Amino acid sequence: MRTRVSDMLGIEFPILAFSHCRDVVAAVSNAGAFGVLGAVAHSPERLEIDLAWIEEQTKGRPYGVDLLLPQKYAGADEGGLDREAVRRLLPPEQQQFVDEILRRYEVPELPEGEGGSGLGLGQMSVSPRGYEPLLDVAFSHRIRLIASALGPPPPALIERAHAADVSVAALAGTRVHAERHRAAGVDLIVAQGTEAGGHTGEIATMVLVPEVVDAVAPTPVLAAGGIASGRQIAAAMALGAEGVWCGSVWLTTEEAETHPAVKQKFLAAGSQDTVRSRSLTGKPARMLRSAWTDEWEREDAPPPLPMPLQSALVAPAQARIARSSTKEGTGANRLANYFVGQVVGTMNQVKPARQVVLEMVTEYAEVAQRFAEQVG
Repeated sequence: MRTRVSDMLGIEFPILAFSHCRDVVAAVSNAGAFGVLGAVAHSPERLEIDLAWIEEQTKGRPYGVDLLLPQKYAGADEGGLDREAVRRLLPPEQQQFVDEILRRYEVPELPEGEGGSGLGLGQMSVSPRGYEPLLDVAFSHRIRLIASALGPPPPALIERAHAADVSVAALAGTRVHAERHRAAGVDLIVAQGTEAGGHTGEIATMVLVPEVVDAVAPTPVLAAGGIASGRQIAAAMALGAEGVWCGSVWLTTEEAETHPAVKQKFLAAGSQDTVRSRSLTGKPARMLRSAWTDEWEREDAPPPLPMPLQSALVAPAQARIARSSTKEGTGANRLANYFVGQVVGTMNQVKPARQVVLEMVTEYAEVAQRFAEQVG
């Protein structure tokens, strides 16, 4: 599967796998694709440990790092907020609403001495003062790609990456966003449709990808959103993409650190069981629909707070939910959810990440052969 993207990154297969789990990143890179570690919730110390571990496991195979670099967030004018400032900005109304949810669903308190940030939401580094230390760690390692999953990469970041021979990618949910990324000088644009998990726009992948390909040529484009099989990769290539960016499909792999209760929900879910919600981060993100998202959609619910305040607000609650959600039918289990795309409807079997990669490639080759026969 040779494209400009595979040549750019030095990989066999232009399949980029986004995951917060270092085990998935290493397994995918070892299978000939390209693992990308989502590091927005990492501390610099943890990122150093994880990148060193990935490099030890992959023995020189390429991999990358992904961060959130939004332009609009609470405290942007001040360059970011420290944790104490964030806590002071949490309105009593929203705090009381979260407390009431936990009370009604009978979610127990955490045991004394046991903390937890819940999905990593309480540690999201979205301001320069938060992500610049992470960049320092990333650039001290042998990364081949730095990606911005939310927001255009700052000029200084692009300059620094290119000086280190590191490619820069940015995700876009609209043609306008993609054109801004191209003008900023990124090397690779990820056209992410609304089907995707996490932060997404409203335009479907089938429409978005060719629109972005035409708008930013000759900059290469990856397709993202609803891609978990070789047939879907072939469709992306037919639309003009030169590779794919996948996230959801790795959440049910053997290596994934997905919470057991959430993983079981993913395995049982259909493609209609996701929703775009601001209830976890403050920005629209596709996730599994659950009692948690339903509560925030109530007419009498307060509005979610802007990023990163919403994450800080709900992180302690999510930690309590995770701690008590393993037993099916409990209130905590009903509330449990996580980011995932509509392709969750096909994620009904636990497999090693390597097997997922090889099945994608094999099916893609079969489709490409059928295309060749049709033309012949």
